[in-house]
Amino acid sequence: MELALNKDDEAFRDEVRQFLKTKLPREVAEAKSVGVSVEKPLLKKWHHALYAQGWVAPAWPKEHGGTGWNVTQRHIFNEETARAEAPRLMPFGLNMVGPVIYTFGNEAQKAQHLPGILSGDIWWCQGYSEPGSGSDLASLKTRAIRDGGDYIVNGQKIWTSYAHEADWIFCLVRTDEKSKPQEGISFLLIDMKTPGITVRPIVSIDELHHLNEVFFEDVRVPVENRIGEENKGWTYAKFLLTHERTGIAGVPESKKAVERLHQISEATRGSDGRRLADDPAFRRKLAEIEIDLAGLEITNARILADAAAGRQVGERSSILKIAGTDIQQALQTLAVEAIGYYTLPSQRERLEGLPNAPRVGPDHAEAVFANYGFGRAATIYGGSNEIQRNVLAKAVLGL
Repeated sequence: MELALNKDDEAFRDEVRQFLKTKLPREVAEAKSVGVSVEKPLLKKWHHALYAQGWVAPAWPKEHGGTGWNVTQRHIFNEETARAEAPRLMPFGLNMVGPVIYTFGNEAQKAQHLPGILSGDIWWCQGYSEPGSGSDLASLKTRAIRDGGDYIVNGQKIWTSYAHEADWIFCLVRTDEKSKPQEGISFLLIDMKTPGITVRPIVSIDELHHLNEVFFEDVRVPVENRIGEENKGWTYAKFLLTHERTGIAGVPESKKAVERLHQISEATRGSDGRRLADDPAFRRKLAEIEIDLAGLEITNARILADAAAGRQVGERSSILKIAGTDIQQALQTLAVEAIGYYTLPSQRERLEGLPNAPRVGPDHAEAVFANYGFGRAATIYGGSNEIQRNVLAKAVLGL
């Protein structure tokens, strides 16, 4: 792989930097990002700015509203947006269900759903996990029984991120209980306003509300909302998870977190007056993470280059998921170590925009515990890292 930028790449980088300088709202860049991203009104503002520029879906084919950028351009864009503190856009529409719809959906489904995903006017959530079906997703129990032109859906989904803010949910449902587990699943698109859907909040260890339970009680879903063939949903689910795991490495965000940790270590002094940046143990820990991150960046670039060349990525995307989330957690843990006892005060009210007391500690400490708490789930969602190691062992190493 050629990693050096040519003149065209440098010109593109300058274009991206100028766009971010003029179009990224300051209040968006300064918003505290906890969990997937910043609060919805600010994120939609940034989404609309990217959409107006035609840059909202870099990975999509141009004929469906993508940018037509090559792998290097997409890498540059991701690096520059992270460096500018631009939040990640919500992934459920753009990175997950959108590619499923334009790849496997019919023309009516593309016309109905792709414009709203691109514009950011329609938000999606993911209905995969169930109380007894997480990494063993094929054991899911939510049922969809055919009734004329509808499916009647009954069951429960859990750990559904941002279901309380979503307009639609894409769901895996069981449509055949006699087949093998993977062969009796269908992929449905469901309007969250449909009668019979109940959303209940789950407050996680970071004390914030990202997650939910979603209950389906005799929910009628038109058959035309099914993607592809009945009982073939597992095929579309695997396609979606490959996209999710390819984007889950989070290299630009981790590089930004490294930069932030360097800044924190320069500003933090112990009781003896020494800077944390001069502590050999801290410097060693951060350097070890940076080495791992450099390796992940190269691996991520190779896999993206293969995907751009039309070569199958498949199970190799599990490498990115494992290494990327391990690095994210290592950085979050080191950030907690860096701010020390300022980890203890809860900053929930400030992160929710409802401060009722002065900030405790320096500005850089405000979101550290919330990000640490939320980040404990990183090695679980998208398929737990233990399962991903099994996938690599079987499908890549042939063990």
